[in-house]
Amino acid sequence: MVLGGTVLALISALLRPLSVLNTWLLRLGRALAWVALGLMVAIILAQIFFRYVIGDAQNWTEEAARFLMLWMTGLAAPSAYRWGGFVAIDMAVTSLSRIPGLILQLFLLAICLAVCLTGVYFGWDHVTGFAGRFNSSSLRLPLDLVGGEAVKVKLAYMHAALFTCMVLMVLVTLELILSRIVALFDADADPVWDPDRRVVETD
Repeated sequence: MVLGGTVLALISALLRPLSVLNTWLLRLGRALAWVALGLMVAIILAQIFFRYVIGDAQNWTEEAARFLMLWMTGLAAPSAYRWGGFVAIDMAVTSLSRIPGLILQLFLLAICLAVCLTGVYFGWDHVTGFAGRFNSSSLRLPLDLVGGEAVKVKLAYMHAALFTCMVLMVLVTLELILSRIVALFDADADPVWDPDRRVVETD
């Protein structure tokens, strides 16, 4: 009993700083995702303007919009995952009583953790491997406008969206696993410490 209480106290002590870390990382991620969304919309509107008003379609706009869409998704998806915003079939979990339901959730989260760790591996491989060495076909840093030389954008920067997303998903999954373990032994435990989610729910 004493050993179990010590382990539970250790898990609880790990859970709170991890929750705080995730809250701040995901808050930053959502802010950057909004910036990416705004830039993507502006670029798409610019593409329409150049194509149909000026009559001179810019070939870089489509790739830039795709680049921003990948980063927007990669930075926003972990928040949706943490808040339970993904589409899910949870009939089995909700039909069970509390303890069996939590055990099933832990099993599913363990599978999610394995998938996310695999995503981290492949994401890093794409950033540092052969695919990441290629240059974008149309994206350039226009340093020539300030007297420098235009620099081609590496595809590694686009692939980094997957790697970043998977790292954040791993952190969120670890938090969810720890919170479910605590909930197994403490029915009154708060599942996820996330002040941002509470703001969303009370508005």
